[in-house]
Amino acid sequence: MAKTMLRSRAFVSLFFATSVLVTACAAPPPKSPLSYSEDAKRAYEVAMVEVKDHNWLDAQLLMREVRRKYGYSKYARLAELRLADIDFEQEKYTEASREYKQFIHDHRGEKEEATYASARIAECEYREISDTILLPAPEERDQASVLDAYRELRSFLKDHADSKDAPRLCGMLEEVTGRLIGHELRVARFYRGRGNYEGTVGRVQFALRNYSTPLSCMTGANASTSEFGGVPEALILLGETYLRLERKAEARAAFEAVLKGFPKSGYAVEASNYLKPT
Repeated sequence: MAKTMLRSRAFVSLFFATSVLVTACAAPPPKSPLSYSEDAKRAYEVAMVEVKDHNWLDAQLLMREVRRKYGYSKYARLAELRLADIDFEQEKYTEASREYKQFIHDHRGEKEEATYASARIAECEYREISDTILLPAPEERDQASVLDAYRELRSFLKDHADSKDAPRLCGMLEEVTGRLIGHELRVARFYRGRGNYEGTVGRVQFALRNYSTPLSCMTGANASTSEFGGVPEALILLGETYLRLERKAEARAAFEAVLKGFPKSGYAVEASNYLKPT
């Protein structure tokens, strides 16, 4: 009996010793910080291949895996941005905007990447507008989405005038501003056609007071060939209406504002003609 118990204890000891040895052999060696970062980079690069090939589903799965497995590396943060980009490229602008905003909330200290995300949020708002923004449209349309885009674009350009994205977003802002001012000018011309010149002036002044393009979009590297968001056109209409009201000093000021602020505008010649002595 004693011998049997001894043999049993020896077997148990041998079993546990073997188990420990097998476990030790099976367990992977602890990763060094360098190998962890290298693995994260490699996984991110593999995911980026799918992004560049527009294999959106595979790209999403791989980027989510990078974010899950390498949460303590910078590549997890980059994967979050790429996931938002993937939704953006698929024209899922509401989802993308939400993800960019979450990224800024979580990584506000990463200035370059947060600026990129802010630019994308503004562009999401712009792309949510119907394509009819680029077309002349005499009929009335909902201005809510246009206003949202205007506010986001102006906010970005106010805070990031030197961003590499600024020239592109300036072009978007000028289109949006032109849409908003154009709406007001159609109403102003409606009033003028009915002899309501005070109403015309009020509507143009409202447009100029509430909608404008930052100076950074009109000068330097950001300057575009557009008509500066419709501002020169509005000033011409304002000057012409002041003339009908026989308010010549105010008319002159409006025409001079075109020449001073928008000398490259197509309306500059018109303003100059009005200012010629008669």
